[in-house]
Amino acid sequence: MSMPLFWLVIPAAGIGSRMQADCPKQYLSVSGKTILELTLAIFLEHPRLRGIVVALAEHDHWWPQLSVAKHPGIQTVIGGAQRADSVLNALLALHERGASADDWVLVHDAARPLLERDDLDRLLSGLVNDPVGGLLAVPARDTLKQVDADGRVLTTVDRSLMWHALTPQMFRLGLLQRSLADALQASVAVTDESSAMEWAGLAPRVIEGRASNIKITRPEDLQLLHALSPSVSL
Repeated sequence: MSMPLFWLVIPAAGIGSRMQADCPKQYLSVSGKTILELTLAIFLEHPRLRGIVVALAEHDHWWPQLSVAKHPGIQTVIGGAQRADSVLNALLALHERGASADDWVLVHDAARPLLERDDLDRLLSGLVNDPVGGLLAVPARDTLKQVDADGRVLTTVDRSLMWHALTPQMFRLGLLQRSLADALQASVAVTDESSAMEWAGLAPRVIEGRASNIKITRPEDLQLLHALSPSVSL
């Protein structure tokens, strides 16, 4: 199946406080490269990529020190207080670069460096003709419990209907921009791009990916990164 050309947005304005590090988690060094550089590499090598916009914190002084910051295909914008604000700023920048409302945009977490090329290609080919778009995800494997405010189990959730959302998430530029803007205007909590589309009444499609496509969030995730990718030394 054919794959579309696509733009990439990386929201990288977060500080990653749960990592308890001296710099945002995306700038932690792993085998001589930052996590953000490892995240970008899989996309920079892809022949269908049109360009990348990275949304940065306003006073980010780590990005200019990276060699990838000089890549001609990468543009930066100032991010916002929330992920949705950062993605919206990046989408506006894509419009200014000549991207059309019907172009595909992939949004990927800055600290998710273990995306596999065949998972990326499966997402692109699986959604190329989809009217809504969708996201990589993995089926829930463990028993899931719904709990109350006191941490007591209310019920056991049917895990056959539950999926763990990953990134990239892939949508048409115009539709994603409208959905994010409308959700923010309505003060709706938007935790990822799919949730904005869902709030707009749309049903994104899940494409199964690998569970190894983890997001580096806590200190122990760095050890897991090494375990899942032995070629990356810590």
